[in-house]
Amino acid sequence: MKRTINTLVCGLAAFVAFNTPVLAQKKPSAVKKTVSAAAKKNNDTLIPNDPNVKIGKLANGLTYYIRKNVEPKNRAELYLATRIGSLMEEDDQQGLAHFTEHMAFNGTKDFPKNDIINYLQKAGVRFGADLNAYTGFEQTVYQLPIPTDSTLVFKTGFKILANWAGKVVMEGEEIDKERGVIIEEDRQRGKNAQERMSKQLLPLLLKGSRYENRLPIGKIDILKSFSHDRIRSFYKDWYRPNLQAVIAVGDFDVNEVEQLIKANFSDLTNPANPRPRLNYDLPDNKEPLVKVITDPEQPYDVAIIMYKLRGNATKTTADFKKRIMYSMVNSMLGARFEEILQKENAPFIFGQSSFGPYQGGLVSGINAFQTVVAAKSGEQLEKAFAGALAENERMSKFGFVQSELDVAKKNILTGNEKQYKEKDKTASSNFVQQYLNNFLKGSTIPSIDYTYAETQKAVANITLEEINALVKTLTPKENQIIVVQAPEKDKAILPTEAQLVAGVKNAGTGVTAYVDNSLNKPLLEKNPVAGKIVGEKKIDAVGVTELTLSNGIKVLLKPTDFKNDQVIFSSFSKGGMSVVNDEDLESAQMVSLIAQSGVGEFNPTQLSKLLAGNTGRAGAYVDDLYQGFSGSSSPKDIETAFQMIYAYATNPRKDSEIFNKNISDYKVVLSNKNANPNSVFSDTVQAVLSSYNKRAMPTNLQDLDKVSLDKAFDFYKDRFADASEQTFIIVGAFDINTIKPFIETYIASLPALNKKQDFIDRGVRAPKGKISKTVYKGLEDKAAVELYIHGDYTFNADNNIQLDALKGALEIKILERLREKESGVYSPQVGLSLEKYPAGHYYFNISFSCAPANVEKLIAAALDEVNKIKASGASADDITKFKSEEQRQFELNLRNNNYWLSYLSSRLKNGENLDQLLGEKQRLNSVSVESTKTTAQKYLNEDNYIRLVLLPQQK
Repeated sequence: MKRTINTLVCGLAAFVAFNTPVLAQKKPSAVKKTVSAAAKKNNDTLIPNDPNVKIGKLANGLTYYIRKNVEPKNRAELYLATRIGSLMEEDDQQGLAHFTEHMAFNGTKDFPKNDIINYLQKAGVRFGADLNAYTGFEQTVYQLPIPTDSTLVFKTGFKILANWAGKVVMEGEEIDKERGVIIEEDRQRGKNAQERMSKQLLPLLLKGSRYENRLPIGKIDILKSFSHDRIRSFYKDWYRPNLQAVIAVGDFDVNEVEQLIKANFSDLTNPANPRPRLNYDLPDNKEPLVKVITDPEQPYDVAIIMYKLRGNATKTTADFKKRIMYSMVNSMLGARFEEILQKENAPFIFGQSSFGPYQGGLVSGINAFQTVVAAKSGEQLEKAFAGALAENERMSKFGFVQSELDVAKKNILTGNEKQYKEKDKTASSNFVQQYLNNFLKGSTIPSIDYTYAETQKAVANITLEEINALVKTLTPKENQIIVVQAPEKDKAILPTEAQLVAGVKNAGTGVTAYVDNSLNKPLLEKNPVAGKIVGEKKIDAVGVTELTLSNGIKVLLKPTDFKNDQVIFSSFSKGGMSVVNDEDLESAQMVSLIAQSGVGEFNPTQLSKLLAGNTGRAGAYVDDLYQGFSGSSSPKDIETAFQMIYAYATNPRKDSEIFNKNISDYKVVLSNKNANPNSVFSDTVQAVLSSYNKRAMPTNLQDLDKVSLDKAFDFYKDRFADASEQTFIIVGAFDINTIKPFIETYIASLPALNKKQDFIDRGVRAPKGKISKTVYKGLEDKAAVELYIHGDYTFNADNNIQLDALKGALEIKILERLREKESGVYSPQVGLSLEKYPAGHYYFNISFSCAPANVEKLIAAALDEVNKIKASGASADDITKFKSEEQRQFELNLRNNNYWLSYLSSRLKNGENLDQLLGEKQRLNSVSVESTKTTAQKYLNEDNYIRLVLLPQQK
């Protein structure tokens, strides 16, 4: 429940920290700065670049980074990075850096129209999930994960990168078709309270800088009307090799890749009179910049303060040490806020202070210390803000205590150790980000060995005095930005700008030093009486050993070498929420709060401190049909993880303060959520799909009034009183003989009543027939569409693969039709859900956002594509794409611990053979044009069809 609340508050209210205007994905966050004079004066050591990456430059100025890395096997990450973004646009080109990124997928010299996407999909590369790009203020980056076991495909990958770099053709017809797509991207991402408030906020955050007038999405009127020559000029001026880098990391020969780069990129040329690539800055502000923003659809009352701080890229050992110190501060201060949030009298429902790049890296060279709070109401916002500022002042005035620093150090050293142990299992994508930061921001590229040694050294040398001196620099009197975001209805009761400034000046009056509440006791008072392993069998086909324990529990063990320092596990037994009576349902639905309240005498904060430096973690869950445990660990800490299982099963914590605080916060969330049109629509979808069955309806305020801690706690205890039918699956880097004694001590000792348990079918079903419902909510010209085709289903592997293929083919056709042909949407989604229990059912889902005026046309177009597949089946090309993507993902999955945990759990829950995956290739080969036609005719009938539409509220 707490996690739900935090997600809502952070996502909807504190968007200034998470809504960096970068399209389409996250941007690197390091900042570029030359080594400071002070650093040189102090004889700091420059961090050497990793010798395992080959860095070179062609005669035309193009930089390249090449590294051999075999995780994952037979795969490579290819990137094209360009040091240009929206800051390079002229006034009449606003939005064209991002538009150019789109055009790179719509026709190049060697790949006309959509041939790049088509070619790569046939090679098993997924558009969006794998193949993608993003544009920011200062960079545009293209990413292409590609297989290396096909020489032709791998070599073609470099040809594609070179085409993006200098051979995009910009056909007029394609430009005009893409206008609608980008306008729909703006509609999908925006046209909401967040965007409206952002338009008021960004001029404040970027005041006095070029950034203020160069948001990457651009201006809609320009996107609709710019002449073709303006985007062609942008591409010609800025897409040049001396502003570009190729990054290649993967399972290949380095020298061969270097030759491929030279062969494909050496003929690219720079303009005869290149435009200067200027750097831009954000001016300081002596007086606080303050803004109170309200909106009718804003659900929460939020206050934020940012202290802008100049920074530099990590280049020296002093920089490296300071970065670790900032990480420690964030960790220690975060723990204090979490501790407050567990208290019933906490002044806010969410609070956080942290140091990092300003707005996630919005402006190079600028960091910020930022505090965000969400209050229960507008009336309490001033008090909530003061409460959070008091924690900053407590930190600044009194610093941290040694025990807090010890915890932070232990956790950093543990993370460092884990990274070092996994150095030969590090994914290629992890290295790519380092090289991007080096090219785009100027940060160094330390090797894993260097990072490990330097971290060990820095952590050992960091003192409490250094930390407490550093925190005094985080809240300067200048460069402050104060923002309030609140519902329009609270406008009259919000603090004024003057009150906010005064609150900052008077922060922390009367604060006292922090007192550590650590509990110095063992997790378990005494070890349980161990049980026994009474049975063992091998399932060689999937490399699994099955143990039967004396208390009836089954344990499936799958040792792997996919990671060196990872063990993950989960368990299940039947029952879950389905067994609770209707009169106790509301209380039982809060059962997760029991598991989140700690164990025994340890509240969550105390438990976190107790486990500092220990990777062993476990928790309990109760879902609709099952209850069980899950967790993870390094091999050395597996005993701790198993101890936590035993503790959560036998000694749950009944903490009325934490429980009541969560219920109180949840009431605030529920009382405000209907301000958000998407929330109202989501609740409607949930209600309709469950036929308004009470057990599946969204929680409301009346439900919370019925909640009882006693009933929730009793339900938790009941669900874990009998573990005799639990099945555990453990996957990862462990030795079977070493783990057996821990299994006997902590799992074979779990309580067993040997009762036969099952879930209860409560009759939650989607409605039969044709259902249409329209929700009118929202101020903007924006619609959302959810279409469902569903029905009863016989769940088995053969049927599943055919429906998966149908979904894959339909996904391609819906994207081609609604986005490429109609230019009416940005990213339509096609979903497929298959259920075996409590009753076999399937759901096909088509969803998209669009202009309200286009709803009927686009729904008709989507259903037309459905009917075409029913009439003719999927095309041979689309089946090839599906098979290639499935096969490539299957290859990756086979060396992934999380896949195996999910796979084994699913097979066991569904009563299927564990060796089912051995028939995957045969089942995949059974997919054909004819089989998809038959499947479509059977399952894509519109006898059970649900149409749900969100339209703006009627005026």
